[in-house]
Amino acid sequence: MTAPSIRNVSEREARQVAEAAREQDWRKPSFAKELFLGRFRLDLIHPHPTPAVDDVRRGEKFLATLRDFCESEIDGARIEREGQIPDETVQGLKELGAFGMKIDPKYGGLGLTQVYYNRALALVGTASPAIGALLSAHQSIGVPQPLKLFGTKEQKETFLPRCARTDISAFLLTEPDVGSDPARLATTAVPDGTDYVLDGVKLWTTNGVVADLLVVMARVPASEGHKGGITAFVVEAGSPGITVENRNAFMGLRGLENGVTRFHQVRVPAANRIGPEGAGLKIALTTLNTGRLSLPAMCVGSGKWCLKIAREWSAAREQWGRPVARHEAVGAKISFIAATTFALEAVVDLSSQMADENRNDIRIEAALAKLYGSEMGWLMADELVQIRGGRGYETADSLAARGERAVPTEQMLRDMRINRIFEGSTEIMHLLIAREAVDAHLSVAGDLIDPDKSLADKGRAAAKAGGFYARWLPKLVAGPGQLPRTYQEFGELAGHLRYVERTSRKLARSTFYAMSRWQGRMETKQGFLGRIVDIGAELFAMSAACVRAEYLTETGAHGREAQQLADVFCRQARIRVEELFGRLWTNTDELDRKVVDGVLDGSYTWLEEGMIDPSGDGPWIADATPGPSRTDNVRRPIG
Repeated sequence: MTAPSIRNVSEREARQVAEAAREQDWRKPSFAKELFLGRFRLDLIHPHPTPAVDDVRRGEKFLATLRDFCESEIDGARIEREGQIPDETVQGLKELGAFGMKIDPKYGGLGLTQVYYNRALALVGTASPAIGALLSAHQSIGVPQPLKLFGTKEQKETFLPRCARTDISAFLLTEPDVGSDPARLATTAVPDGTDYVLDGVKLWTTNGVVADLLVVMARVPASEGHKGGITAFVVEAGSPGITVENRNAFMGLRGLENGVTRFHQVRVPAANRIGPEGAGLKIALTTLNTGRLSLPAMCVGSGKWCLKIAREWSAAREQWGRPVARHEAVGAKISFIAATTFALEAVVDLSSQMADENRNDIRIEAALAKLYGSEMGWLMADELVQIRGGRGYETADSLAARGERAVPTEQMLRDMRINRIFEGSTEIMHLLIAREAVDAHLSVAGDLIDPDKSLADKGRAAAKAGGFYARWLPKLVAGPGQLPRTYQEFGELAGHLRYVERTSRKLARSTFYAMSRWQGRMETKQGFLGRIVDIGAELFAMSAACVRAEYLTETGAHGREAQQLADVFCRQARIRVEELFGRLWTNTDELDRKVVDGVLDGSYTWLEEGMIDPSGDGPWIADATPGPSRTDNVRRPIG
């Protein structure tokens, strides 16, 4: 059952809305973009960029204060048990300045860099993943970041001081039947004098239950004097007509204040509109360019915790006369956790420092970090459960009740699972990154593969594409990666960088061949595109790991150990890359489509016999018809 308020749009319109929201230009260089084009621009990331001395001093001082607070004031077990972050903990974080980490000091914030903001999230996220989500949603996608990038002087002066110290913010885009397809957005903002009037329902509003300020995406109807389109607004959460109808519960992040929010005839001053009408999705995507780094940052913290528990447990636990770590089957898992944590931290730190310097366009790097971090973070947590065995599946409270250390391994697995869905699911991230990765091809061949273009347009596009590929394709034949002495300054890691250079050209050739083969149907080959992106993610991680290891070697900070971890990670990554290349052309994608057709038309319902479905009754998608709320308001402001 589909909610009657949902807009019905064609597949083409949906694509047009998403495409219009993209940043169309590349004004700054991008390491990852060049990598997908077969150009290994090591100069864009090496030497490893370093933060300013004052930024380090200020960041380290706050991390020390935050660590003390986490150790003395955050009770992660209580949050998990009660399903709520205590008000006094939230107040303490406000007083600490944790809600204003990224806000400029002139507005009352701490003014931390992206590097130290992410390190703070990694730290607090290990104390309580729910608190990490609270702070991240507030600052990475809530009011502070879009106002920092797009807000007026008056908006910044009005709202940022509140966000820095007293108010909690939330971001409201998703609706009951609208996830990653914003063309169907149904919430409206109708102009009325100097106000807009909001009507609609928003789902999965992280922080929405306790928020004081909201960033709301709503559709402004086109009319005289109004361009219309999806538009962003800052909305006071306590405004008349706003009802938090439900506090949602999840398999993990049990302290998450996530709800369903209904707007009925909510008046919002035009002065609270962020940017022009119709710019809402572009504002959201631009905000996420750096905002996405918060999730992999917390995955880094989780990886560090997984490594600590794996080390301590596998040394203490003995089977067949020796510690389980000394058994190869377990040791391989520990090696994977250690090497992957090192590489993931390298990816996040490198991307964050590039964001701080603002010399490079990091939209692809940040998206790759989110994709790679969420997938690898989940695998590391899963491997830790396996290493711990039955104790990994047992709850921390149960372990403590029978006299053992309360290690919340199963909670970590549940908490980590959402990262593969938050802020763009893995499947959506594959498509988003793939679109950016093939942007150069579509720029020159777009009209050529567009079925709606005329023969004349296709002729001009063919000439343009011919010139581009005549210059580009010969460069994919040979490169520095084939020379045995290239990248010698990296010592034993040089071979891995030569592999990255060679493989990036192979990746670009594979993409070109696919474009030639499928042309306009390329966008439907989601299995192929996902593997292309996964290869690029591995190559980016390998590059970051090598650059970080070299940097740590030069600075004398665990250089030998870093080189070893980078080497092992690269060797593991190379195996995954070769498997992905093999699956580019040898796979079951076409057969899978046929099976899907059979499932949907009921051909296999006989296979479902012999089971009981424990699901309750009700529609698959809740009714989101605009109108007054019929439930109690469960909003719970903290202050």
